[in-house]
Amino acid sequence: MTTILSIQSSVAYGHVGNSAATFPLMRLGVEVWPVLTVHFSNHTGYGAWRGPLMSAGDVADVILGIDERDVLHKVDAVLSGYQGAKEVGAEVLRAVELVKQRNPDAIYCCDPVIGDVGRGVFVRPGIPEFMRDHVVPAAQIVTPNHFELDFLTGRHSETVAEIVEAADELRSRGPDLVLVTSAIAQADSLTMLAVSSAGAWQVTTPLLDRTFTGSGDLTSAMFLAQYLETRDPGVAVGRTADVVYSVLKATTDAGSSELLLVGAQDEIVNPSHHFEVQQLR
Repeated sequence: MTTILSIQSSVAYGHVGNSAATFPLMRLGVEVWPVLTVHFSNHTGYGAWRGPLMSAGDVADVILGIDERDVLHKVDAVLSGYQGAKEVGAEVLRAVELVKQRNPDAIYCCDPVIGDVGRGVFVRPGIPEFMRDHVVPAAQIVTPNHFELDFLTGRHSETVAEIVEAADELRSRGPDLVLVTSAIAQADSLTMLAVSSAGAWQVTTPLLDRTFTGSGDLTSAMFLAQYLETRDPGVAVGRTADVVYSVLKATTDAGSSELLLVGAQDEIVNPSHHFEVQQLR
């Protein structure tokens, strides 16, 4: 059984971070061990929230406790998302190193949560630079959105060709595989791209006329699960696009302000919508 150690934020109400990743991964049959970097009442997009930001020591204690059970060798991948503070990010990197000591075949997938188009940077000062300079080089898979890709590479990309070039630039800094989770290369569609040394693939889906908080967290989790199963970036990006669009479409149709993960859970294992994967090189 595939096992993922997921170190991310958590909310009691709604679905972001681990609250967007854990259930969908389990629905796919993946064993998930969630470690929380924050535990808020709701995501910060509401403008007000309550709850604790976990300290680096809190995160370290949880990882240590898991290691004391002598089970970290079972972990196939570490997944990280919103990290809250540079000190927590440093602890995530130590956790990755420990997991790889226990299982040298384990990989690290980083969702470099920094910001988004239209919102700009929304994390604490210092985190974007820490992601760029320390976290990304340590990861085997990185899953930025379009805004984050441009920030991490210092580029301004608009066309698909420019986005692929930026992804290759990011790969040159350490990761083997880059998934650009959401790029708007055309006005009426959204493009998801996977770029590795083996090739580049894109999937284009209709652009839904609304925004979704947590969709990037869901996308990163689904892509990691599909990649661990297939080891084929093209297949993984296609399956991921099918699942994510199907869940987002169901969320939109239901008029839900939060991802409809429970109500649309069948879309995770048997998505209603399917899209063609185009290999670019």
